[in-house]
Amino acid sequence: MATTRNQRIGIFLALALVMAATRIHLSLFHHDVWDASWAIFFLAGFWLRGSARWAFPLLMAEAVLVDFVVISSQGINFWEHYCVSAAYWFLVPSYLSLWLGGSWLAGRKPGLNLRGAVLAAGAVLASWAACYVISNGSFYWLSNSVPQPRSVGAWVANMGDWYLFFLEATVLYIVLGLVVHALAVQLSRTLGHADHSKLTH
Repeated sequence: MATTRNQRIGIFLALALVMAATRIHLSLFHHDVWDASWAIFFLAGFWLRGSARWAFPLLMAEAVLVDFVVISSQGINFWEHYCVSAAYWFLVPSYLSLWLGGSWLAGRKPGLNLRGAVLAAGAVLASWAACYVISNGSFYWLSNSVPQPRSVGAWVANMGDWYLFFLEATVLYIVLGLVVHALAVQLSRTLGHADHSKLTH
């Protein structure tokens, strides 16, 4: 949605900063906060549509780097951590599904109306579901941290245990992002109308 190079860089830096701050799980007040990574990839796809060749790899690299720093700072070998296994690399298609959801929404040019709200809700839920199934499924079936024996029924139960937490966190951050977007669009229209009025008087 951003049009100029400076806008895209500014948006990217802001999103990268939020992801780093929340992925580390520390706030300014030293309390745990929800990880905004899933929402960041959706919003990046929405705001930086057409910039996937550089923005997506950089955000992925940042996510891995933050994980590496956090795990290493605990005195744990990165490759031996509970969350790191062959499934870890499935974060790429997981996060890509969120990016594509945001990009798809941007391509529909949603307005500040009921149609726009329905499109946004559909894009968020569909891309979130794809991300959740890929990330949760890959971890369940590929990680050595999951005890044997494995079964489809146990996997479904596992997804049920975690889906609400991930859904709430993702939707909350995306809604905040889209509210900021709506306010920015409205402000731009207001300023544009004011400038037009000055020119016609």
